[in-house]
Amino acid sequence: MTEQLVFDLAGSEPPSFSNFLPGRNAEALATLKALAEGTLRETGVLIWGAPGGGKTHLLRAMVLAALARGGGSAAYVADPGALLAQDPERLAGQTIVAVDRVDLATPDAQSVVFRLFNALNERKLHLVAASRVSPAALPLREDLRTRLASGLVFEVVALADDEKAAALAAYAAQRGMPIGDDVIAYLLAHGRRDMPALLATLAALDRHSLAERRPINVALLRGWLEREADRGAGSN
Repeated sequence: MTEQLVFDLAGSEPPSFSNFLPGRNAEALATLKALAEGTLRETGVLIWGAPGGGKTHLLRAMVLAALARGGGSAAYVADPGALLAQDPERLAGQTIVAVDRVDLATPDAQSVVFRLFNALNERKLHLVAASRVSPAALPLREDLRTRLASGLVFEVVALADDEKAAALAAYAAQRGMPIGDDVIAYLLAHGRRDMPALLATLAALDRHSLAERRPINVALLRGWLEREADRGAGSN
């Protein structure tokens, strides 16, 4: 119960490059930044990896960054099946189209992705796809699989447990949050293990400390968690 409450109360920060902790994914991050900034010429980029590595975060952050920059357009498609209801000409005119979970594309959706890739390539625009499996293992028609694999390909790897503490400390330092190693250790011991939840919890703890005008320490965190757990139990 406590873990879920922490996540719910923290809320999600909008996905951005600044709140993605790269770990071993620095090259993928730099490539998508360049794409959002309009300095990358490659038509196709494929990122792949097991769930929990941050692929969706990266796609959404890239699209938001591209839109914020202006001078172009961008679209995020959460599921390839959603392409079937889209205007293909409008999509083909986007500067960047990001297609998540491309490995789940049905035969009809694969046909749309194939045509979209070709149209974007002709216009020197960009298709970025995310998959849970490697290019060689993509369960797609061969002409589409080879096109997706022909561009830049990056495996997105989740942070290992021993990397999470350092990543959280760096995140806190970047935002001027005075937080000790003991607080981070407590979060790792009592929170969810995925980084989006841990980051959301850390951001909420910062807001809570400012509202209470108290320093961030284990006592503050523990008391907050206990109080919110009691509230959650009382609402059931």
